[in-house]
Amino acid sequence: MYRSEVVDPAVDVLAALAGDGAALELGIGTGRIALPLSARGVPVHGIDLSAAMLARLAAKPGAERIGVTQGDFATARVDRSFRLVYLLFNTIMNLITQQEQVACFRSAAAHLEPGGYFVIEVGLPDLRRLPPGETVRPFTVTDDRLGFDEYDVAGQGLVSHHFVFEGDRVRRVSMPFRYVWPAELDLMAQLAGMTRHERWSGWEREPFTAESTRHVSVWQKAS
Repeated sequence: MYRSEVVDPAVDVLAALAGDGAALELGIGTGRIALPLSARGVPVHGIDLSAAMLARLAAKPGAERIGVTQGDFATARVDRSFRLVYLLFNTIMNLITQQEQVACFRSAAAHLEPGGYFVIEVGLPDLRRLPPGETVRPFTVTDDRLGFDEYDVAGQGLVSHHFVFEGDRVRRVSMPFRYVWPAELDLMAQLAGMTRHERWSGWEREPFTAESTRHVSVWQKAS
């Protein structure tokens, strides 16, 4: 995810949307996107709940140009407005209730200047490949790692299970998510006073189709 061929197209789109304004990253993490975006001359502020993540960000060159707020990105507030708010790489699914996701959209809209943009990058659930009656789908099978997504279709939930083989030990990490459909995100945006501006299959602005496995969506706050 840190390769230039992955990062650069995303930064290109975000820099164009920010223009001469500032950007707010929800779930800034260790600065994978914020640092190169800041290097393009876009003022960036970030919110993240993890002190450890923010410490790793602070240790990187260029971090002194980025403001940070530690807190829940769905509700934490920064006392200024931004031309761009963005939330990438499935991070919206870390909010595991619909109420939290709606709150995130409302917070994003509250941080935006009139006419500003909110961007989300998120994958689509692989339900079409889930056989009837089954709930688990493998996504990684290698010699040293197994990964399985466990779906709760009725509750729109997803637990991602990772099994990592380290010598004679197996380390397991299971992470809960709430998957969300594009139309549902559009409704959340509408409730927050935003309308859809663009939707692509990726950062190269590929068309979004029925075969897309993810999308990059852009909503705009009313002027």
